Amino acid sequence: MPELPDVTVYVERLQSRLVGQRLVRLRLLNPFVLRSVAPAPAAAEGKKVAGFRRLGKRIVFELEGALFVVLHLMIAGRLRWLAKDKKPAARISLAVFEFDDASLLLTEAGTKRRASIHLVEGEAALAALDPGGLELLEADLRQFADRLRRDNHSVKRALTDPHLFSGIGNAYSDEILHRAKLSPFAQTSSLSEEDVKRLFDATRAILIEWTQRLRRKAGADLPEKVTAFHEEMAVHGRYRKPCPVCGSPVQRIVYAETETNYCARCQTGGRILADRALSRLLKASWPRSIDELD
Repeated sequence: MPELPDVTVYVERLQSRLVGQRLVRLRLLNPFVLRSVAPAPAAAEGKKVAGFRRLGKRIVFELEGALFVVLHLMIAGRLRWLAKDKKPAARISLAVFEFDDASLLLTEAGTKRRASIHLVEGEAALAALDPGGLELLEADLRQFADRLRRDNHSVKRALTDPHLFSGIGNAYSDEILHRAKLSPFAQTSSLSEEDVKRLFDATRAILIEWTQRLRRKAGADLPEKVTAFHEEMAVHGRYRKPCPVCGSPVQRIVYAETETNYCARCQTGGRILADRALSRLLKASWPRSIDELD
């Protein structure tokens, strides 16, 4: 799922090209992508684009008259420019935003249709879609610590909770925790002041570094390859590959549709965390420490 760095670059590129243009037509190629009832799509047509903003992991089109188009890409939704002489691919195309000088295509790979569009009117209606997570690049250490310790959860769960923190998902939480040298299963109530400070610094650094990196990759255009897996990442998606800090093989825990990647030597004192399914299957054969794998 596109996270804060990805969505930020999308917003910046859309802003640079579409502000001041009219949304001539909103074509829904799959009617189920629209998740709101009123106002109708026709209400947005003919209105100029006043700007774009990020709302958590959502992209907000701000139209004149305080009308907002709120787009959530979810896992497989992507945006790309559509050439005037090209028809959108029927299988993956969900909607086309036709502007004065450009057409923007919303696609979604796979069979599950999770990407969504909401049309809302007024700032209050827009705010109702906001989970309320803290904007990490605007927060100070005290605000961060208060949110982190609001409830006692694993630090991985806390970072990815959109009601606590805005824009962080599975991929960047792995990178943040590796940078902070914290176990993904460490409980927020057990973190020391030093741990919290290290986590705060790592969170800001990772988000800033990856936003800058994705800007460079995209250039002046929309991001081409929006993915949760990058070769430059330290641990996310790098199972069994060497940790860039200590060289130990990166470990992972798979649960449902998500996976957590971590370095046992850097983050858990050498202990390999139990995978709910695999560790039960292997039982006594399950390795307890990274040294048993060496």
